[in-house]
Amino acid sequence: MPKYAQKLISGFLTVVFLFGVFPCQAFAISTSAAAAILMDVDSGRVLYAQNADAKMLIASTTKIMTALVAIEQGDLDAAVKVSREAAYTEGSSMYLKEGETLTLETLLYGLLLCSGNDAAVAIADAVGGSQEGFVELMNAKARELEMTGSSFANPNGLDDEQHYSTARDMAKLACAAVENETLVRIASTRQVTIGGRTMSNHNKLLHYMDGCIGLKTGYTKAAGRTLVSCAEQDGQRLVAVTLQDGNDWADHQSLYEYGFSAYPAQRGATIGQMVERADVLDGVKSTVPLVAADSFSWPLAEGEKLTCVVERSGPLTAPVSAGTPAGEAVFSVNGKEVGRIALLCGADVMPRVEPAIHLLKLGLPG
Repeated sequence: MPKYAQKLISGFLTVVFLFGVFPCQAFAISTSAAAAILMDVDSGRVLYAQNADAKMLIASTTKIMTALVAIEQGDLDAAVKVSREAAYTEGSSMYLKEGETLTLETLLYGLLLCSGNDAAVAIADAVGGSQEGFVELMNAKARELEMTGSSFANPNGLDDEQHYSTARDMAKLACAAVENETLVRIASTRQVTIGGRTMSNHNKLLHYMDGCIGLKTGYTKAAGRTLVSCAEQDGQRLVAVTLQDGNDWADHQSLYEYGFSAYPAQRGATIGQMVERADVLDGVKSTVPLVAADSFSWPLAEGEKLTCVVERSGPLTAPVSAGTPAGEAVFSVNGKEVGRIALLCGADVMPRVEPAIHLLKLGLPG
């Protein structure tokens, strides 16, 4: 976020808004997982963590990264010819046949619904040129998302010493993934018939709980059961990750019940919303609305208050153009800053025309 208020002039104004306290029932939460985390998507706030930075095998939850990279780098309508290596890949499968041709989109359904290891290899070959080339793209994306505890060695999640992640990193990946509309559309599909195949989603949370929008299951003998999911309630999205968890379906439901109850999101600003009015010097209008350049919300625990301080970049003098940066809205919870968004002028303000100048323009004596 650009810093428009690095040096505030002495006459800068502050406005504070108080957004209230949300009572909620406090209760303990735990899981059967070796590692787990619950994260609010929009804010990135961690609502629950258990051994969240331990580097562990992640099995087929890897395919969230595979799908995200493929959607960003590939063409959904591209025709992909299935290689012998892809068709004979071990483990879970969408039952590809050597030499058949499918679209990348069909392969993505096979990847995310059937957890096809064969689909992962076919996608990697098509998008990355080879599995090795695609793995480079995966690791580059991991660096971009600041997944500092992760390393990818293949596109399907088969056990490998150089293939691991953490619950925290997988939550970061999930937060990025659910911002991709195509990925969410595919991952939230319960059943589809496409390319002559009928495929059903392995993610039982889509049936077990309202508001679940995917994402991906995983299992190998060494990794145990792994699960990354996302759920939405009243406009708030949470992601849950459990690694090596024999009771993952129930644990995810418990995590969501806890998160939505104990940390309801409070909206601080919506993109385009007027936050306050600012004075304009020498304009035909004396003020201009300052609007939020982005939306902001934060999950609040019991006893927490969300406040907003408006920091002005300086005085505004006409002419003023809509979209001109004019400062920032700085959000804090109980005195600790948690985020900030830019404020923009929400309208044009023309300069005031002096009478003598006006007469001169008309060709009349002053």
